[in-house]
Formats: sequence, structure tokens, C-alpha cells
Amino acid sequence: MTDPAVPRSGTTLIVGPSNTGKTRLTARALADRVDRSGTDGVAIFEFAPEIERDGRMLGGRLDRFYTPPRGAWTGVLDAHAPRASGDSADEAVVLAADNAARATRLFDAAPADPRAVFVNDATIPFQHGDGNPDRLLDYCVRAETAVLNALAGDTIAGEDDVSRAERRTLSTLRRRADRVIDLGEA
Repeated sequence: MTDPAVPRSGTTLIVGPSNTGKTRLTARALADRVDRSGTDGVAIFEFAPEIERDGRMLGGRLDRFYTPPRGAWTGVLDAHAPRASGDSADEAVVLAADNAARATRLFDAAPADPRAVFVNDATIPFQHGDGNPDRLLDYCVRAETAVLNALAGDTIAGEDDVSRAERRTLSTLRRRADRVIDLGEA
């Protein structure tokens, strides 16, 4: 499969089920940006949890495909995967709230004037009932370009609190993006 082109300006949201190439495409867009313009003003938010299930990596970090260069600001969240890691629906909510609290510290630490923003697994910080991606999206709008990716599909179809919050977040991301690239089925 050939990756679709990611525009070099505005906000692009890349969505799809697990293992459809969202992270790889985001990494390719990041590498393209760095090759063209260097690292000045590049902000990278790494929210992806890394989970192996049945010998297969679900999700994963950008550095599997491209090593973020020195000079780019990188905020890495050692994220929980609430639905996969929680032993109960209540524990999943607790894990989601912990992700949110720790992601807030990354938002606080990010450079004030980004030129390009890349976000891997953008819904992770907002998988709890109070989750609101507006702070992240307002940050992205200040940049010349922003590329975010997010899980979409059956995995978030449940009626648990984490899935409901993630669907609301995904809806907001879709609504506020200039364009959406849907990678469809695996």
C-alpha cells in the first residue's frame, strides 16, 4: 500500500484501526518536515502506549519508524492502555485519568510558539469523562502544520466510560481538523 500524501500546512488528522499505518504515516510526515525545514519549532507529543498481544505490537511509538532528531521538542507520555490494561471498567477509568494528569505536564512544558506539531495517538490523554482536546487543538492551530493520528474503529465501539470519552474526543478532532485521512481497515 502506498501512503497517502500528508499536506504540509494546516491540521491533518490520520485515523484508522490498529495496524493500518497511522504512526508510520505520521513519522513520514515528521521526517519530511525535518528534511525540508529543520527542527526549529518542531513539537512532538508521543502518547502511544506500547502493547504486545499475541506476538503482535498494537500501536507503538513514532521512533519505530523515525528517530526524532535533536533540536525537536519531544514530550513522551509513558501511557497506559486503559481498556487493555485495566482489570475492570473502574480501573480503566483510573488509568485514563492518570494518563490525562501526566499529559497535562507535557502540555505545560511544550514550546510556546510551535511551527510544526506532530501527535501520536492523540486521544490517549482524553479517554476520561472530563477529557477535552481543545487545549491540544488550540496549540496545533498556532503552528503552520499539525499532524495528529488517532485510533478509530471497533476497538472504541464499547459502552464503557473510556470508549465513550475516546469517541467524543475523536469526534472533536475530526471536526476541528482541516482534513482527515482515513486509513480504513487493516
